[in-house]
Amino acid sequence: MSGFNYRGAWAIYVRELMRAMRTAFQSILAPVLTTSLYFIVFGSAIGGRMDAVDGVAYGAFIVPGLLLLTLLSESTSNASFGIYMPRFTGTIYELLSAPVGTAETLAGFVGAAATKSLVLAAIILFTATFFVDYRIEYPVLAALYIMLVASAFSLFGFILGIWADNFEKLGIVPMLILMPLTFLGGTFYSIDMLPDPWRDIALVNPIVYLVSGLRWTFYGSSDVNIWVSFGLTLAFMLACVTAIAIIFRTGWRLRT
Repeated sequence: MSGFNYRGAWAIYVRELMRAMRTAFQSILAPVLTTSLYFIVFGSAIGGRMDAVDGVAYGAFIVPGLLLLTLLSESTSNASFGIYMPRFTGTIYELLSAPVGTAETLAGFVGAAATKSLVLAAIILFTATFFVDYRIEYPVLAALYIMLVASAFSLFGFILGIWADNFEKLGIVPMLILMPLTFLGGTFYSIDMLPDPWRDIALVNPIVYLVSGLRWTFYGSSDVNIWVSFGLTLAFMLACVTAIAIIFRTGWRLRT
């Protein structure tokens, strides 16, 4: 049995990171500027006129939600675009014929997408200190949870990039599904503020659990049990890994 091809995985990883550096404005600066505007409008301007939520100033309360909003979008987009371009240009066949397996391919593409998202998350958290006064109650758990979410949605983006057969499909899920679900998932409010039956309906939205889990690591309070949030995120990541394993075993969308 052949071992893990570290050199192959590293080559893919570095190439994907370098691609991000060539488009630094679109990959890093644009999301940071957008999130900064959210902090200015909702955190500084509107937040100063709103009551505290669960004992947390409104400007600080929305930090985890805004971080997750960017994290989900960028993780998915980075990974989907990374694997879609080799398919679009035809260089995917060189990858398939190279001595790299599914594990090395995921380590390269998904690892690079997750790394870019984590760098972006760190920049956003640093930028937020200029606009709002927030705290992180459980920094280790927060870092682990952010890495878990970035990895899970990078895997999801990888699947999306294999499924899409044109650029329009590549943007459908992040723009028309993920972003609306994130806005409706408690990014700017606690679902406890919602009247019945809307609170129960909101719990059907899976993003609620992600936002709630990250908010708990910041302030120690959440709308749902933190372990449910961790468990669902981990289950989603494992489901994505299983789907990718099946895709590589069958060659679906890779060899056609």
